[in-house]
Amino acid sequence: MPTLNPRVAVYTGTFDPIHLGHLDVIRRGSHLFDRLIVGVGINPDKATLFSIEERVELIRKVTAEYENVEVEQFHGLAVQFVRKAGARILLRGLRTLSDMEYEFTMSLMNLHLDPGIETIFLMAKEEFSHVSSSLLRQIAVLGGDLTKFLAEPVKVALVKKATGK
Repeated sequence: MPTLNPRVAVYTGTFDPIHLGHLDVIRRGSHLFDRLIVGVGINPDKATLFSIEERVELIRKVTAEYENVEVEQFHGLAVQFVRKAGARILLRGLRTLSDMEYEFTMSLMNLHLDPGIETIFLMAKEEFSHVSSSLLRQIAVLGGDLTKFLAEPVKVALVKKATGK
């Protein structure tokens, strides 16, 4: 088994699309760890608007300023991807109490699946605590203003996908 580096973290999600709350976690994580890998995954319980390749490309665009951030797609369990990356930390963002309950359960399961991987949580800033990708997709379909929630390249891509414009 490869040695896991405690200075490397992986932040996983579907990121459909990536929003400013996600980017805040990435920014903060990039300051905490020597290397941060954003793992773009497939959740079989979620239907995505963007393909995995589109999501990876959008995330690369909006994280280009962070020299220690990499973006990769993965298939399978997050803990397997974290171990394969040689990381010791699975980074997660928390918005609400319901997130906490779900993430607590997931972190315990991940600990059982791989005791060498630790989960670290970053609390969402207040201005992002209500933001979710699914809600932003709905706002895009209905023509609402997404400026406060998405980086410009993501906003343009989402509006185009959601409305065909």
